[in-house]
Amino acid sequence: MTTTTAPAPTAARSDLRRAAVRVLLANATGSATVPSRSLYPHQWSWDSAFVALGLARLSPRRAQRELETLLGAQWADGRVPHIVFNPAVPAGAYFPGPDFWRSSRAGAAAGAPRRTETSGIVQPPVHALAAWLVHRAAPDASDRRGFLRRVYPRLRAWHRYLARERDHGGTGLVSVIHPWEAGMDNSPCWDGPLSRVVPAPAASFRRADLTHASAADRPTDLDYGRYVSLAAAYRDQGYRDGPPAGPAAFAVEDPGFNALLAASAEALAAIARTLGEDPGEHRATAAALRTALTARLWCPERGQFLCRDVTAAALVGERSVTGLLPLLVPGLPPEAVAALTATLTGPHFGLGTTTRLAPSYDLRAPGYDGSRYWRGPAWANTNWLLERGLRQYGDTARADALAEALLDSAAATGFAEYTDPLTGEGRGTRDFAWTAAVALDLLARAKERR
Repeated sequence: MTTTTAPAPTAARSDLRRAAVRVLLANATGSATVPSRSLYPHQWSWDSAFVALGLARLSPRRAQRELETLLGAQWADGRVPHIVFNPAVPAGAYFPGPDFWRSSRAGAAAGAPRRTETSGIVQPPVHALAAWLVHRAAPDASDRRGFLRRVYPRLRAWHRYLARERDHGGTGLVSVIHPWEAGMDNSPCWDGPLSRVVPAPAASFRRADLTHASAADRPTDLDYGRYVSLAAAYRDQGYRDGPPAGPAAFAVEDPGFNALLAASAEALAAIARTLGEDPGEHRATAAALRTALTARLWCPERGQFLCRDVTAAALVGERSVTGLLPLLVPGLPPEAVAALTATLTGPHFGLGTTTRLAPSYDLRAPGYDGSRYWRGPAWANTNWLLERGLRQYGDTARADALAEALLDSAAATGFAEYTDPLTGEGRGTRDFAWTAAVALDLLARAKERR
């Protein structure tokens, strides 16, 4: 396939910008934005962080409000829940919904909000990075509203929660306790740890996702049953955190999650400096995470970071895009950066040779599936993160090519949720919020570089 493409004409990019704005406006619910009106009709945690990046190029006030609305549902223990439920949405529109999570009751001891229903698990901590970039996009507007001053204590509490409650391996890295927490819900990285989990009976739940999407694009019923079982067990223990207990416990150190935590710790340090606060805590956290990532999850034989199954005390051998996301972390050893770039552009991910967007999973693995949720498709948000990582380490040509590919894909697929990395075909739902949002950010940054 041809992998070098001339930039689209200015008129086409202007049309793309207008279309992306329409998507974000159509998905707005007032103070928040849903990923998709049909498939995901509530506010999702890391989705809103990416949405804020796009809104910052449209309306700084709306971008700030997007993050503040999410943080307004923060629990007293510091966790930021992965879903904030909209009470106006019918109960059966999404599963698992508020009747399943029962956060205000089951999570009362952990400090769940009493008047807002949420889920009880979390998602990748990209929020401080998003808040910093929202501020940087319009610093005067941010300063006028005291944006950083308001969100900084909440973001600091969020990071402290993860450090205090989720270091299940005892090495400074955060463990996810459910595949949904990693954001890459259906990744093959979870197959081994999940295989120990007894699934919930199929008759005990109804999958609303299959009403709006093809079963071929979504997790299998068996995997979904295991997701439900894990979530129900966490709910039934009052959302209390603690070391993984028993052979079926799910606790995984995910390199992408921890890389985003490290990058956000760097952003928190910048926010603290801007506010006249001491950035030392956040600098130390970022440095410790960088060291632990390299010591604990780096696999030189595979040229990338791998997940670690904490319960089994072993690395997970699957090659996923999550193992490339540490490119976002400043200060990696040069040999690690070179190896990550070689892996990204080599036969397992094919960027610049067989693909224009990085797939979510190893192209050469037997379980690769270019259509099924996180088992191969390319996603706009992970490729946006890779674009920033490549640019950070001076790989400008590849970063430019990846940015152009993201914009071309958004235009060609109607802002698809994800795409087949080999054919470019859009998969999942259309008019997906973060696809439109990262397109707006990329368009604005390209204009700034000219």
